[in-house]
Amino acid sequence: MVNNNIDSKNLLIVDDTPDNIRLLSTMLAEQGYKVRKALNGEMALNSCQADPPDLVILDIKMPDLDGYTVCERLKLNPETAEIPVVFISALDDVIDKVKAFQVGGVDYISKPFQCEEVLARVRSQLTIRELTFKLEQKVEARTAALLGAFETLQETQIQLVQSEKMATLGQLIAGIAHEINNPLGFITNNLAFAQEGVQSLMEHLQLYQQEYPQPTEAIIDHSETIDLEYVLEDLPNILNSIKIGSDRIQQLSISLRKFSRKNNDKPVESDLHDGLESTLLILKHRLKNNGNRGAIEIRKEYQELPQILCYPEQLNQVFMNLLANSIDALDERCEKNGGRSSEESYTITIATEFISDRSLIQIRVTDNGLGIPEDIQSQIFDYQFTTKPAGKGTGLGLAIAHQIIQRHDGLLECHSIPQQKTTFTIYLPIKNQID
Repeated sequence: MVNNNIDSKNLLIVDDTPDNIRLLSTMLAEQGYKVRKALNGEMALNSCQADPPDLVILDIKMPDLDGYTVCERLKLNPETAEIPVVFISALDDVIDKVKAFQVGGVDYISKPFQCEEVLARVRSQLTIRELTFKLEQKVEARTAALLGAFETLQETQIQLVQSEKMATLGQLIAGIAHEINNPLGFITNNLAFAQEGVQSLMEHLQLYQQEYPQPTEAIIDHSETIDLEYVLEDLPNILNSIKIGSDRIQQLSISLRKFSRKNNDKPVESDLHDGLESTLLILKHRLKNNGNRGAIEIRKEYQELPQILCYPEQLNQVFMNLLANSIDALDERCEKNGGRSSEESYTITIATEFISDRSLIQIRVTDNGLGIPEDIQSQIFDYQFTTKPAGKGTGLGLAIAHQIIQRHDGLLECHSIPQQKTTFTIYLPIKNQID
C-alpha cells in the first residue's frame, strides 16, 4: 500500500559500497525521507519482506546476488511485487539499461550521479505510484458500489428462484442490468475518447520532437523532472487497466442478462458451459469467505460438449438451484462443525461429459457438505419438501429443477453419502426437438 504521507516515505538503498550508501542516505534524509540501508542483495530481500519500503534504490554490480536478480525476486513475490525499483549503476551501456527495465525496474540512474537528478527521479516515481494507487482506489470504489448492487440483487434472485417467480426475477435483473449499462456506457465511451486523445497527444509530441530535435534547456530539465519517457510509456497502461475493470463489469452485466433472458416459446441451440459460467458469476459473492466459512473452491472438470437444443433460461434455473443448494450445504456443515478451521476445505466440483454412444450430455455437481440422510433421500424432489429452517427454503427448488429436466426428456439423480458428499447428476439427450 502506498504511504500517502510524503514526509514519511520509506526508502531502501541497496549498494555494496558504504560510501555510496552514506552519500545517498544523507541526501535523501535531508529531504525528509526515512532511509534504510542494505549492503547486499540478501539483506535487501529480507528487509523488503519484513517491511516493504515505498521505493528501492538498487545497485547492479554486487557480490552473490546482483541487482537484476534481486529485482526479479522482488517481482516474483506478491508481497513485494508492487514496490518500484530504481536502478543506480556505473554500467552505462544500452543493453544494461534495457535489462534493468526487463526485470521490472521503473527507472535507471547512471553513476556518477547528480543529487538533483536522484531527488527528481525519486520524487517522480513516488508521485506516479501514489497517483496510480489513488486511481486504482477510485476504480475499486466504483466497482465495489456496482458489485454491491449486484449482490443485493443476487440475494433477491435466489429467493425468487426458489419460489418459482423467474418471470418477475428476469424483469428485475434486466432493469438493474439496464441501469448499470447506462453509467458503464458513459465510462466506456469516454474511456475510448480518452485513449484516442492520449494517443493523439503522444503523436503530436513525437512530431514536435522530430521537427524541433534541439529543445531548450528548460524543456529538457522539465522532461527529466517529470520523467517524460516513463509517463508516455505508463499512461496508456493506466488507461488499459481502467478498461479491464470496465470490461469486467460489462461481463457481469452480460451474464445477468443471459441468465434472465426472456423465456423462449421454442427451444434454441445453446452452450451449457455458458449457462454454468453465467450462474457461477452470479453466485460469486456467495462463494467468498463469509467470515465464518472459508472460501468455496470451484473445481471445473469440463469436457467438450456439443450444442444442445433446449430452453436455456430454464436450465439456468436448474444450475442455480443445484449450486445454491451446494453452497447452503457447505454453510450448514460449517455451522454444525462450530465455525472455521484451518483444516477445513469447502469444494464444489462441476463435471461435464458427452456420452457419445448414448447421445447424452452428463453434468455432475458435487459438494463435500454433510450429505443427505438416507431416510429422506427419496423425498428430495417432492414439492414443498425441505430440510432447511423455516424462512430459508420453500421446498420448490429441487422439485422445479426435476420438472424442468423431465421437460427436456432428461433425468436428474441424487447420490449422497451422509457426512461426506452429495452429487446431483443431470442427463440430457441430444435431439432435434423438444415437445
